[in-house]
Amino acid sequence: MRGRLRRVPLRAVLAVVALLLVLVVAFLPSPYAIERPGPVFDTLGTTEIDGVRTPLISVPGRRTYPTTGSLDLLTVSVLGTPTAGPPWLDLLAAWADPAQAVVPLAEIYPPGQTQRQADREGVQQMSDSQRSAIAAALTHLGYPVRGTVRVEEVAPGTAAAGVLRPGDVVRRYAGTDVHDACGLQDLVIAHGTRPAALSLERAGAARTVTVTPRRVSAGGITRPLLGVVTSASYRFPFAVHLRISDVGGPSAGMMFALGIVDELTPGPLTGGRTIAGTGTICGDGTVGPIGGIVQKMAAARRAGATVFLAPHGNCDEVAGHIPAGLSVYSVKSLSGALDVLKTLTSGRSRAGLATCRSSVGSSG
Repeated sequence: MRGRLRRVPLRAVLAVVALLLVLVVAFLPSPYAIERPGPVFDTLGTTEIDGVRTPLISVPGRRTYPTTGSLDLLTVSVLGTPTAGPPWLDLLAAWADPAQAVVPLAEIYPPGQTQRQADREGVQQMSDSQRSAIAAALTHLGYPVRGTVRVEEVAPGTAAAGVLRPGDVVRRYAGTDVHDACGLQDLVIAHGTRPAALSLERAGAARTVTVTPRRVSAGGITRPLLGVVTSASYRFPFAVHLRISDVGGPSAGMMFALGIVDELTPGPLTGGRTIAGTGTICGDGTVGPIGGIVQKMAAARRAGATVFLAPHGNCDEVAGHIPAGLSVYSVKSLSGALDVLKTLTSGRSRAGLATCRSSVGSSG
C-alpha cells in the first residue's frame, strides 16, 4: 500500500521562510557601529608593554614624588569597520544597554577612510596628545616650552586638498600663532566654516594660503575640520616618557597631563581617591571635548571612580546619563582640573565647583 504524502499548510511554509529570513538578516553586517566602555588605565600606575609591566609615566633623572589613589584615563571600544558594522543581532543588545551607543558608521569613519588610515590617524592623535600633555604639564609647572606643527597627511576631497601639502609647517591660522596640533584644531573649530588665512612654511619659503573648513562628523562629533593629519614637535627641558599600548585618539591628553603634574609635585593630587576623566589638551592647557563621553562615564564607575572630570564642551551630552555614585565636574583647562582636585582633597566646600549639571546650556 502506497503511503500518502502529507501536504504542508502554506501558512507553516511561510512561517519557516520568515524565520529563516529573520535569522539571515540578524547575522548580516549593519551600516552602524557600536560604542561601548573600553579598558581603563591608571596614569599613575603601570601597563603591560611587550609582556613587561611598565609605568605609564616616567621622568628619568628628575625628582618625582609618591602618589596615591589613581588618575584613570578612559577608552571606548568600537565594534565596526569603515566597510561593515556588527550584525543586527548585536545592535539589538546594544540598543537595550544604556552604556552602549549605536551610531552610523559615517560618524566614526569619514567617507572613503580605510581601516588602515583610521588606525594610523588614531596612533598619530595619541602621539600628539601625549606631546601636548607633556607641554601643558611642564608649562603649568613654569618650564618654557614651544612647539612646531607640521602637516603629515592631506585627505583627498577635504577642505585642505589642493591647498596644503605634507611637509608644510603651520605658523598662523586666522591671525593667531600656532604652537601645537591641538591648538590648531581648536582655532579651526572656533573660526568655523568661514575662509581663513593660513600662514605656513613650505620648502623653507614663507607663504599664506586661504582655506575654508568643512563640517565633518568624526568620532560622534560634528565640527569644522581641514582634513589634515598633523604632528607637533617640542623642545622640552627634560625627557618625560608616556607609554600605553593599543589605544588611539586624542582623549587621554588631560589625564596624562594631570599624572605628570602629580609625579613632579609633592603631595598626591587625588587624596587617595579613584579619579577618572577625559579630554583633549593643548600645549597651553586648554581642555577640549571628546567622543563617547557616556561610555567613558560608565567605564569610570565600573572601575570604582566617584569623581569624573569632563570637558566643559561635553556637558550637554553628560546631562541625564550620569551613573549613580559618580560626581561629574566641568573643566575647561588643566589649571581648572587641578583646582577641582585641590578642592576635593582639601575638604573645602564643593559649592563653588562647576558640575556638568550646572554647566549645561552655559556658554562661558
